[in-house]
Amino acid sequence: MTMKYPLLFFASLLLMIGSSAAQEISVHDPVMAREGEQYYLFSTGKGIAIWTSTDMKSWTRQAPVFAQAPRWAAEVVPDFGNHIWAPDIFYFKDQYYLYYSISSFAKNTSAIGLATSKTLNQASPEYGWTDHGIILQSVPGRDMWNAIDPNIILDEEGAAWMSFGSFWGGIKLVRLSEDLLSVRNGPEDWFTIARRPRTFELNERAPGDAAVEAPFIFKKNNFYYLFISFDLCCRGAESTYKIMVGRSEKIQGPYLDKEGNNLYNGGGSLLLEGNEDWFGLGHNSAYHFEGKDYLIFHGYDAHEGGKPKLLSRQIQWDDAGWPSIVY
Repeated sequence: MTMKYPLLFFASLLLMIGSSAAQEISVHDPVMAREGEQYYLFSTGKGIAIWTSTDMKSWTRQAPVFAQAPRWAAEVVPDFGNHIWAPDIFYFKDQYYLYYSISSFAKNTSAIGLATSKTLNQASPEYGWTDHGIILQSVPGRDMWNAIDPNIILDEEGAAWMSFGSFWGGIKLVRLSEDLLSVRNGPEDWFTIARRPRTFELNERAPGDAAVEAPFIFKKNNFYYLFISFDLCCRGAESTYKIMVGRSEKIQGPYLDKEGNNLYNGGGSLLLEGNEDWFGLGHNSAYHFEGKDYLIFHGYDAHEGGKPKLLSRQIQWDDAGWPSIVY
């Protein structure tokens, strides 16, 4: 999320789960996991915000992942204030892997870090996050991609892949090492899976006008579904965020939309966009909980001056295997 998080929005970020009113909490860029009877919500915030719930409606604030900023963060962003962006939580081989974004606003001065814990339950003696430092870093002038917005998924053979990216050259997919602690760098390990046209004359150090970010890959039956967000968030009534989707039988792509357009060439089928009630909807994650598939995302409430809120909706699938949201 390069073009994100003006400070004036931080205090007003609200959360609403489901179609009925729920306890409101400040959250942005949410991801979830379930351990035992508890749901755990991780989001952008100081030290990575954590909330818990038994019903995905009533939430209790927990201590953040990092009470102090990771030591390495200041090496990437000298004025970093421990406001960490867009985490992703992933369970693998008896422990939780939490990937997170360190970045400088509107620059690809960015890095993705990783912390691990045996449990999410803060009351457990096994609870505690071990930070493993930088997994991937982007550098202005060197890289035409942005190392933020990570999402992890396993392929059919059990290999782990990370999608990430915002603006610049689009969404990347890279294979992780077997222990998930580093990125592989072979030519067969890196792919561009989604992008939008970028004005050629723009400075490569600028985000540009190819507004695509926040990838999330969800496996359903024989397809990998790639959800991405187009256009702009974090602008209240001026927000234009929308959620697009494509799918592929292989995790490396190509990801095609309903009309057969390749997301690599700017394609994507519209899943959700703003309307009379919402100025923009985007940055989603997707999960299978208790026999149902859910899309979790945030939007900008047109009835409250564009206040950002988080929403959860059940995913419906048509006969051709394409998702839709009953809104």
